[in-house]
Order: sequence, then structure tokens, then C-alpha cells
Amino acid sequence: MRISIPGFSLDRHGKPVIGLDDASLYAYGDLIRGTERLILDLFGRGLLSGTTHTCIGQELCQMSVVRALNHPQDAVLSNHRNHGHFLSYSGDALGLVAEIMGRRDGVCGGYGGSQHIAHRHFHSNGVQAGMTGIGTGLALARQRRDSSGLVAIMIGDGTLGEGLLYESFNLASVWKAPALFVVENNRIAQTTPTAHTLGGDIAARGAAFGLKTYELDDAAPDFMRQADAIVAELRGLRHPALLVIETRRLGPHSKGDDLRSDAEKRYIAERDPLQNLGRRLDTVERAAIEARNTAFLREVEAAALDSPEARFQPETRPVFRPAQAASTSALAAVAPNVRASINQALRQLLATHADILLLGEDLHDPYGGAFKVTAGLSTDFPDRVISTPISEAGITGAGIGLALAGLRPIVEIMFADFLSLCLDQIYNHAVKFPGMFPDVDVPLILRTPCGGRRGYGPTHSQSPENLFVSVPGLTVVYPSHRHNVGQLLADAATRWPNPTLFLEHKLLYGEAQNPLDYTELPADPADLGSDMFPTLRRGATEPDISLIAFGGMLPIVEHAARRLAEEEELAVEIIAPSLLAPLPRAGLLAALADRPLVAVIEESHHEFGVSAEILACLAESGYRGKLARLGTAARPIAAARGIERALLPDADTIIAEIVELFS
Repeated sequence: MRISIPGFSLDRHGKPVIGLDDASLYAYGDLIRGTERLILDLFGRGLLSGTTHTCIGQELCQMSVVRALNHPQDAVLSNHRNHGHFLSYSGDALGLVAEIMGRRDGVCGGYGGSQHIAHRHFHSNGVQAGMTGIGTGLALARQRRDSSGLVAIMIGDGTLGEGLLYESFNLASVWKAPALFVVENNRIAQTTPTAHTLGGDIAARGAAFGLKTYELDDAAPDFMRQADAIVAELRGLRHPALLVIETRRLGPHSKGDDLRSDAEKRYIAERDPLQNLGRRLDTVERAAIEARNTAFLREVEAAALDSPEARFQPETRPVFRPAQAASTSALAAVAPNVRASINQALRQLLATHADILLLGEDLHDPYGGAFKVTAGLSTDFPDRVISTPISEAGITGAGIGLALAGLRPIVEIMFADFLSLCLDQIYNHAVKFPGMFPDVDVPLILRTPCGGRRGYGPTHSQSPENLFVSVPGLTVVYPSHRHNVGQLLADAATRWPNPTLFLEHKLLYGEAQNPLDYTELPADPADLGSDMFPTLRRGATEPDISLIAFGGMLPIVEHAARRLAEEEELAVEIIAPSLLAPLPRAGLLAALADRPLVAVIEESHHEFGVSAEILACLAESGYRGKLARLGTAARPIAAARGIERALLPDADTIIAEIVELFS
């Protein structure tokens, strides 16, 4: 349902066409301000939940750049103060008000609320700077497609304290991506004046990164024409830029948090460009515009109140998108080593899928990545293998943007320990888009080497899967050398349209990839992705003990199993999943339900981790046997080999623990 805005036409994409004459600008600015006041009124009447952030006083500022964007591929990324941007982009006042009210006619069916909106090429998120890397990726996609579209990334002056913003400045500059960073400088964050939190000059920050930099004042009489000219110039230049707009916020940040002095408030009210614009109109004309807008907003309010309350419909909002048909030829299950298998898969993907891109630090030849996984690829695919700055969060965000644009990026993070720098982009962005918005896919893969036993120390030796398996909507794959690792990666890139973390143990890179006598457990239809990322099994058919291990633990568990059979005369079964999240629960339960003893061995800090979830599933299913788990001590992993050996589970530790269970 949509209510037409009186006095304005819409282009073929539903964007309002706002002229540069005083009457048009005042009419639409007054509409935005009226919508904000309606939202605050509804909040005061208890009809809204959560919180909302006003932009009263910044209407012309918020209209300016968005109004000037007229290419079908132009995109707008906004933030928690997004209402004016959204209304200028869509003209959907009912969709906005109903969304904030949590009603079915909301633009996102009530799921996103005030801060999180997706509509065509418009996206907003409540995390400061969170969208800046994504915008850079969207801009890079437009550059690579030779599109004339621009990406406008709207931020406030408070965002200038966020590190990701500067990673994004740098990436956009290095890539010459057509991104326009727009700082709406109202000189205050929630309650703290920006002068107390910001060192140096705002415009100088853009210039330092080589961004073409502009400064405007939204109170200038020709402000909108200047904004138009900047957008037109950048469309021709196809380079990134920074636009700093001087503006003011008339009211509080959200509800009652305005601590500014009365004198400052009076100055801002006198400066208010919307009121000054209205004063240039004939009083009769202005009154007619305001009356028309008031009537329209009453209609919006009535329609929003009449809209049914939003209800959760899991069938229309699945956490994971279904797998797609295979589009690559099969890769050999046996390979000289895991490194070669992954390299072969990446080569085949680049050769057969034009939408595949590789991003990461030092991927280019002759280096070929820290563990040589991408060796030779940049030579043969120079425009598809992109070595990036040290910007883990930035390149993860860029990968999300590329994925949103329909590409299939594979991002390498040099060490899994550095995923902590990517966590916001994964947890608050990558999984939120498909989890909230049914029509949005993020087919992003993050590849990364993990694990210890090489003496690399506390920040280069960790196995962080226990942190990431708990992120709703994130796929976590951790294959062993018994899996067809290259095939799993190729399938993840071409068949699995969900954000995926692909973990590769450092010690497995040199191990021969050989399935031996492992067989695949039957994939249960209830286990999403289990047919694509299989669980393997070998050993006794009526075991005394079932050992579950994955990734780099598997060779050690295989050694321990052999010794348990030879030295302790135990019948041992090994279960080796490759998919950790979503956990293949049904398949594991079917395989383990009648086993007398199940032990999960993992290299991660095992409390609150994968083993905890597997054993909890067994316990909840009514399992009657013994359960055990073994993992790394909850301490930093040391660099000294002797200490590292004492911390990480080895075959002797596993055997001692298992024997103890039988004593």
C-alpha cells in the first residue's frame, strides 16, 4: 500500500521528483519535518516501540544529495538518522511511519523499524560507520561494471571517531571507486559537542586520503544547486569524494536528550534554512503547502494505524537461503595437498565465473598470500585478484557491498585471529541483510587460516570457530584433509548464497588430501547444507567410543584412535563434520543416538563452543550414554613450543582422557 504525495510526481523507480524552485523545496522539506513530528507524536502517545532519532532542522541537508541522484544505479547508504534520506529516495511516507510503528504496511514489514531499512538501492543501519565499507564495495562494483551510478554514504560528524570510516576512505581512494561520503555536520553528537570529541579539520581528513573534498552550508540560498553541481561533477569524474555539509539540529537527538543552552537553540532556530526558505514564499502559497502536507500526514497516520500489526512469518524470512544448482565441474577428491586443492578451486572459479573476485592482503604474485594459497592466480587473473591494505574490517565491508551488488567475493583474512576486527561487519551487517530483508542476498565467503602448533603465539594461533558458530545466519565450514576441500569451497562460492566463514587449518595446507576409507553420513533434509558440506565417518560399526573431530584436530584424533585400538583394544569410530553452523543436528543425532560413549575433541577453547552444542543436542534428545569433550585450555596460546604443546590437545592427552572414561 502506498499513498501518493500531493504535488509531486514519481520517476519510474518511485523516487519523488523535487524541483529546485522555492515552493517545491519548501513543500518537500516541510513534508519531511512534518513526518518527523508525526513520528515523535506517535512515540509520545505510546504507539511506537524502541527508539527513533529525529532530523528536525536538517531537512534540506538530508534532501540535497539524495534529491540530486537521478541514475537508476545510484545507491544511498544511511544510518540511524535516515528518515529524510529515505523519504527523499522513495517518497514512501506511509512505508516509513508504518515501519516505525511495527505494522504490516511498513517498508520492511516492521522488521527494521526506525534505523534498519532496505528499499531498492537504499540501505540503512544503526551502527556508526558500519555502512562505509559496504558503500565502498558497492562503488567498486559499479566501477568494475563501468556504470555511471554513484554511491552516496551518509554519515554524521560523530562518525568521524570511527576507525572503519578511514579504512573506507583509503579503500575508496586506492580503488578510485565512485563513492561520495557525505558528512552532515551538526556540530553535536547525542549530547556532546563535536568540538570536544574531534581533533583537526573535517575536510582535511578527506584531503589526506586524496578524496576530492567539498564544503557546503545548508543555509546558503543556492545550497541545492551547489549539491546538484557536485553530484554532476562526480558522475563525470568517477572518483571518490567527501562532502561536508554544515547544518544544525533543531531538536533533541532522540527524545529528551537536548542539553544545549537556550541561546544556542535560539540561534539555530533563526538560522533554520527551511523556515527561511518558507519566508521567501507568498504567505498564501506557504499556508496552502502546509495545509496540504498536514492533510496528507493525517491520511498517512490513519492508514498506518489501520495497518495490521506485523507478525513473524518464518517461511518468508528464512535465516539461510536454499542451495542452488551446481554450476562448476567436479574437482578431484585426491590432491597433492589441501593448499593445492584450494588453489585449484579458486583457479576454476575465476576461469568459469566472471562474478568471482578475490580480495585480501598480499595475494599477488610472487608472494601469493601468507600461506601461498593464491599463488599464480594474480598472474593469470590480474583484474580479479585484488591485494588490499591491512584493513580487515574495511575489506569485509567491501566484500558485503560487492555481494549486495550481485558479485561473489571471496575475502582472505590473513590469520583467523584477525576476524575479531571483522566481527561488526559479520555480526551486525553481513547476516542482518538476508536475515531481515527477504529479497537481499549476501553471497560472501571469508577464507582464513587458523590454528596453532607452529609457535606463532597468542594472536596468530587461535581457532575462533567457537565465537562465530553462535552468529545467527552465518555459515561456518571447517573441513579436514579427508574432505574434498576445493570442492567444498567451490560449492560455497557458487551454490550457497549465504555469508560463509571458511576455516582452513594451517597444518593441513601441506597434508595430502585423501578421503581414505571415510564415508559420508546420510544428509538429513532437515540439516541445511549438509549434502554440500558433508560429515565423514570411518572406523568400527559397533564402537566402544565415537570421537568427533574437525579441521586440524582430525590428524591428531586419527593418531589417537589408532593407538586406542592397538594399545587399549578399543573399537573406535571417528566422525568428522565439515559444517559447524548451521550444525547438522539431525544427521549427527541419527549417527550417535545408540553409541555408548561420545567424545568431542576440538582445538578451540571448548567451553561455550562447538562441542558444547553437539553434546547439548545429544543430551536434549534423551541420549543415555557417556559424554565428554576436550579442547584447549582457556589461556592465551604461547609462542614457546613447549608451552604451546602443553596447552593444545595432542594424542597423549586424548588417550589419557579416553582411558580415564573407561576406568
